Amino acid sequence: MADSYASSRNGDVMSTVSNGGPNGSSPSLVPTTNTAGAGSTSNVIRKKLMGYVGFANLPNQVHRKSVRKGFQFTAMVVGESGLGKSTLINTLFNTTLYPPKEPLPPAAERPKTVAIESIGADIEENGVRLHLTVVDTPGFGDFVNNDDSWKPIVENIESRFDSYLEQENRVNRSKIVDNRVHACLYFIQPTGHSLKQLDIEFMRRLHTKVNLIPIIAKADTLTDEEVAEFKERILADIAHHNIHIFQAPTYENEDEETIAEAEEIASKIPFAVVGSDKLVDTPDGRQVRGRAYPWGVVEVDNEEHCDFVKLRQMLVRTYMEELREYTNDVLYENWRTEKLLSMGVAQDSSVFKEINPAARLQEERVLHEAKLAKMEAEMKMVFQQKVQEKEAKLKQSEEELYARHKEMKDALEKQRADLEDKKRKIESGRPLTPEKSSTTRKKGFLRT
Repeated sequence: MADSYASSRNGDVMSTVSNGGPNGSSPSLVPTTNTAGAGSTSNVIRKKLMGYVGFANLPNQVHRKSVRKGFQFTAMVVGESGLGKSTLINTLFNTTLYPPKEPLPPAAERPKTVAIESIGADIEENGVRLHLTVVDTPGFGDFVNNDDSWKPIVENIESRFDSYLEQENRVNRSKIVDNRVHACLYFIQPTGHSLKQLDIEFMRRLHTKVNLIPIIAKADTLTDEEVAEFKERILADIAHHNIHIFQAPTYENEDEETIAEAEEIASKIPFAVVGSDKLVDTPDGRQVRGRAYPWGVVEVDNEEHCDFVKLRQMLVRTYMEELREYTNDVLYENWRTEKLLSMGVAQDSSVFKEINPAARLQEERVLHEAKLAKMEAEMKMVFQQKVQEKEAKLKQSEEELYARHKEMKDALEKQRADLEDKKRKIESGRPLTPEKSSTTRKKGFLRT
């Protein structure tokens, strides 16, 4: 029995039918009518394959390539000290990534800044290799003043983006290492009230750069009713501050079981978990991973006790690839766009764009006319400026000439007045220069 498919000229119909012929002797074109649209019809051509072609094996090829290449995943854990971050990571991946921590003595010096520590491990399960990197943030939220506790974490995430962008811009890109953070497990202290200001500020700063997965740590310290109320308050705070957390994606044409599974996972967010990598005995004689208390045993892998199974299902078993894709296609691309725009790199809108030649000529003509008009305006402005400068220079020269003419005229008038005065003195018989008349009188007795 051969397979066949139906393709539409509009590319909007694709179906699978069965070839009823014994050998599928020849391809046949069967025109049909598509009445899916309201009052619109289109001819559909059904092409029957003559036999098995093999492109149905493409998923198997991708699977073999992925298994051969292996996978990379980077998870970041953020939260205050003592919330069980290391224990939960060991429980999630069923391996000892973090050795048991020894408490610091009271006299030991405490760190004053948030540190960034990375631990890498190669894990293999059923022939599938995973290079897991866990980024820890010791010191977060442990200080008296935690105003800027989020800054080292944001800088670390952005530095990983910078490193990946630098690798993309290399000439040889055959060995690109993806060390971007694909998921951030944010541990919330089980207060039972609501999110603290530090929690809100941290998630506001990071929700556009990493997939946030809120986790209520040590959920065994709360009752079921307190957990439910605490989750409602956390989701209300997240919605009020427009914080985007990772949601299980849904796709078209999925079966009901997959849709129900995605809805169930989404209903558990934020996950109330209990971490433990130790085996304890239950009252019925079973050995399970959990914590033993005088009132009973909390089982880690029991969905009635905590949400650990749903967290592992979303993070590892079902949506690990979606976390990687969303990081690459959305979070990294948005950061990359902002980074390149801030560096002055702009995308040419004409690239990959169908252009009508007549419209392109008209556009070029308009641009050329605008360029000529601009040049003409600039030439007119330069000409007017030159004319104004020339007029100012001529006016200044005219004023200087007028001042010299007036000065020479005044000098001539003065000379003329002096000559007229001398002429009158000559005509009247008077000397040109007055003589000094000195009357010398003899001293003595007066005679009568």
